[in-house]
Amino acid sequence: MTTEVNLREMALEALLAVTRDHGYSHTVIRGMMDKYQYLGKHERSFFKRLCEGTLEHMIWIDYVIDQFSKIKVNKMKPQIRCILRIGVYELNFMDAIPPSATCNEAVKLARKRGFHNLSGFVNGVLRNISRNLGDVSLPDAKKDPVQYFSVKYSMPEWIIEMWREAYTQQQMEEFLEAFLTEPPTCVRVNPLKATKEELKRELAMEGVTVREDEDVEGALYLEGYDFLGRLASFQAGKFYVQDVSSMQVALWAQPKPGDYILDVCAAPGGKSIHLAQMLWQAQERQKNAQEIAGPKIGSRQAAVLGMVEARDLTEYKVSLIQENINSSGLANIRARQADARILDGTQVGKADIVVADLPCSGLGVLGRKADIKYRVTLEGCHELCGLQREILHTVQQYVKPQGILMYSTCTINRMENEGNVEWFLGGHPDFRLVGQQQILPVKGKNDGFFLAKLKKQ
Repeated sequence: MTTEVNLREMALEALLAVTRDHGYSHTVIRGMMDKYQYLGKHERSFFKRLCEGTLEHMIWIDYVIDQFSKIKVNKMKPQIRCILRIGVYELNFMDAIPPSATCNEAVKLARKRGFHNLSGFVNGVLRNISRNLGDVSLPDAKKDPVQYFSVKYSMPEWIIEMWREAYTQQQMEEFLEAFLTEPPTCVRVNPLKATKEELKRELAMEGVTVREDEDVEGALYLEGYDFLGRLASFQAGKFYVQDVSSMQVALWAQPKPGDYILDVCAAPGGKSIHLAQMLWQAQERQKNAQEIAGPKIGSRQAAVLGMVEARDLTEYKVSLIQENINSSGLANIRARQADARILDGTQVGKADIVVADLPCSGLGVLGRKADIKYRVTLEGCHELCGLQREILHTVQQYVKPQGILMYSTCTINRMENEGNVEWFLGGHPDFRLVGQQQILPVKGKNDGFFLAKLKKQ
C-alpha cells in the first residue's frame, strides 16, 4: 500500500493547491505528473482520476459529508476537508478499492500530515459514510430543482439557474452529464507531416487507440496512451491537440490563398496554426489544378500562400505560440506580442480575416477544467463581457471591406455569446451576421463552444 499512500498524498497536495491556494487544476495536475514521470501508467491514471474526479463531484461530496459529520465541510481544516473529499470519492466511484482500505489510508494520511488528534474523526466520518452511502438521497427534484441539479451534477446553483432559463431540461442534463465524463483527447492531423492514414498507422504502432470524427476531416480521438509527450508522432509535430469544436473557427472562416489573417488572442496557437495549414492546403490544391490544366497563353500567375499573424498579450503566451509554430513546420505564420485592447494603427483595414477568440468564463470546458465552476462568478462574467466588447470594438477596425470577423468563446453563457453579437451588430452597422452557433458539450466527443461569423459590408 506504500505506493497508493504516496499517490493519495500527491492528490492531497494537488487538491490543496487548487482549493486552498487557488491554483488552476489542469496546471497543477500536469505539473505534478511531469514531476513524477517515472510513475507507471496505472499509478498516473490513479492519481489523475483521484484529483479530477474529486474536483468534478465536489459539491455532491460535500453534501454527503455534511450529512454524516457534526462539523460542516466549510468549518473544517483544509487538509482534513481534502482528505475526507478524497475518501468519499473513492468510496463512491472507485469500486475496486475496498472501503476498509480507503478508511485506513485516509487515517494514515491524516496522521502523516500531523493531525493525530483528528484521525479518529476522519475514521468515524468515512466509516459512517461507507455503511450508509446507499441511503444518501438527493434534494427533492420537484420542490427544489435548482438544488437537485446542483448537487447531482456538482454545479453551483447560480449557473444552474442561468442554464435553466436558456435550455430545456433534456439539453441541460445531457451536457451536465458530459461534464462528469472524462473527455476524449481530440487531435488534428498536421498535413505538412503526415496524411490521416499515415498518422493512424503510426499511432496504432505506438499502442494508441484511434477513432475518426464523423464530421470533421482530419480530426481524430486518441485513447489508451500513457503520456502524450512520449509519443514519437507528437514529438515530430504530426498532430496538434485541439477540440473538434474549436476547429470550427477555421472551418467557418474559409481562408483563401493570399489571405492575411490576424488572430488577436491566439495562445497557444491552435486556431492560428489550423488557418495557416488551410492556407497551405489551398495553395497546394491551386498548384495541382494549374499543373493539370497545363500552360496557358501568356504568363501564369503563381499561387500565393497568404500569412497568419498570431498575437497575444504576454511574452510567455507568445512563446507558447512560437513553440507550436516551430513544431508545425509552417512558414506562413508568425507570432507577435500585442495588447488586443489597444488599436494598432498599422493594421486598420488590412485583414481579410480577424479571429477574436476572447477571454471568457470557460463554462464550456468544465469537463477538462472542473475548478472553473468554483471560481467563476456572475459579477466576473459581467466584467469579462465588458472586456470582450472592448476588444471587439478595437479589432473590428482591422477587417477590410468584405472581410470576416470571427468571434468565439469556450463558454455557455448567452451574455458573453449571443448577447455580445447582438450588442456588436447594434453598434457596428457596417457588419452583418453570416451565422452563429452555440455548440453544447457532447459526451465522448466535444467541449462547449460558441462562434459567430460576421462580414464587413
